[in-house]
Order: sequence, then C-alpha cells, then structure tokens
Amino acid sequence: MNTPSQDAKPTVIKVRPEREILTRQRLPYFVGLSATTAGTQGLSMYLVVVPPGGHAEAHSHCGYETGIYVLEGRVETRYGPGLRESVVTEAGDFLFIPPGVPHQPFNLSDTAPAKAIVARNQPDENEQVLPYDPADEQ
Repeated sequence: MNTPSQDAKPTVIKVRPEREILTRQRLPYFVGLSATTAGTQGLSMYLVVVPPGGHAEAHSHCGYETGIYVLEGRVETRYGPGLRESVVTEAGDFLFIPPGVPHQPFNLSDTAPAKAIVARNQPDENEQVLPYDPADEQ
C-alpha cells in the first residue's frame, strides 16, 4: 500500500489492499481508501466480505454516513430500533445507512460469500463503531 506523507503535495494515489482486517463488526474488510492509505480527509472506501451464512455484529456508526454497493450475493440488513425492520440487497443495489441507525447485515447464502464496496464520509478506518444490543429496545 502507498502511505502518503503529510508534507507531500496532493496527488493521485493508487491503493491495492494487501490483507484483510477484522473489524469491530466482526467482518473481514479490505481497506482501500482512508486517511492512512491515501491521505483522505473526508472519505473512506472498503471491500467487505460477508462469509457464507455469516453476519456482522449489530452496531451503529457515530457521526457519519455509510453507502454500500453490493457486488456479489444477497444480504438482508436488519435495522432500526430492535432491528425490527429489514431490507434485502443484491448485486447491483446501493444501500444508504444514516448516522446512528443500528443495523446488522446477514448473508442469505450458506454457500457463497457476499461482497460489497462500503464508502463513508469518515476518513479513518478506525471508525466510530458502537455495538448495539437489540434486546435493549424490546
């Protein structure tokens, strides 16, 4: 990965993730663009993989928006108070999650991973992820 110098003048930067990281949501992420990898100031982009039959931990994001573009698979995202609402997305769909909305994605396939590009208006991959327990709102 290219790591920009703080004193370097702005330029175009290519990033190829070298390895996955495990997030607080307990899903493998491949960090593409972030403050660390490309010197971004208001944007981050990742590739997320939801393993077959897998899901993230329920959570919300404090203070920033999330946009998701599904590349492969079908994902049910449960959201809102108690995670009582849901939406199913599949390859070619975009999903917007406002700041502070609790959510939890589930891969609907037991045999194939689901893959998506995630973009946020938060440049730091050590994002403000808040665990969420839906039982707190039953």
